[in-house]
Amino acid sequence: MKIDAHQHFWQYDPVRDAWINSEMAAIQRSFSPADLKPLLDRNGFEGCVVVQSDQSEAENAFQLANAAQHSFIKGVVGWVDLQADNVGERLAYYRQFDKMKGFRHVLQGETNRALMLLPDFQRGIAALQQHGFTYDLLVFPDQLGYARELVANFPNQPFVLDHIAKPNIKAQQLNGWEQDLCALAAHENVWCKVSGMVTEAHWKQWQPQDFQPYLEVVFEAFGSARVLFGSDWPVCEVAGGYDAVVNLVQQYVATLSAHEQALFWGENAVAFYKL
Repeated sequence: MKIDAHQHFWQYDPVRDAWINSEMAAIQRSFSPADLKPLLDRNGFEGCVVVQSDQSEAENAFQLANAAQHSFIKGVVGWVDLQADNVGERLAYYRQFDKMKGFRHVLQGETNRALMLLPDFQRGIAALQQHGFTYDLLVFPDQLGYARELVANFPNQPFVLDHIAKPNIKAQQLNGWEQDLCALAAHENVWCKVSGMVTEAHWKQWQPQDFQPYLEVVFEAFGSARVLFGSDWPVCEVAGGYDAVVNLVQQYVATLSAHEQALFWGENAVAFYKL
């Protein structure tokens, strides 16, 4: 089964979605399951995992409603306030939804780069573990060291790193990111999504070979059993689109065995999110 392990839906709101700036005009609109389904079909995907793009519990209700209406949406990664006193109660509430698989906080945007190490945040991570939910790590390279400390504190909690931690592909920078990514990957409770790369490259001029060094690091560090494909649609529309993202990764994984390719394109997502 081929699974796109990272994509988004939203009803565009220019105030709430202010992160979609004028340079990203291509995605300054709403995106629905009906927009994604033809792209999945054309590329042979049988399902997807939708990931939160707004930090509210209203977002959870919106995405769970989408998932209830469309069988190809196999899982939802939502948001809860992990630092709230009642985080355990909120997670217990979400246990009733079979398609709610995990949660994410936009750590990359936090002024406190080490927010994930605060006691209240870690209490929330402990609650995730108790309720059987996964956690998506959305960080920039400067936060990888903090992420390593976090995952070391919770060896039984499944974590997945989104967008290979967004290295500066446009400038072809590997130093620092490579060392910190490999240190994070040494923790076997951490997986990695090969996603979000084109938006870290030159949006209009990238070539598939620009990503080769980064893919080599990721696959060597995490191994074939802990890497997942994600399109990061519709964000990828600003830098080439869905088919282009699939094709650039296909060129790289074509050298892997059939079993390794099957793991990457879907089986690992099924295993990680328990789809």
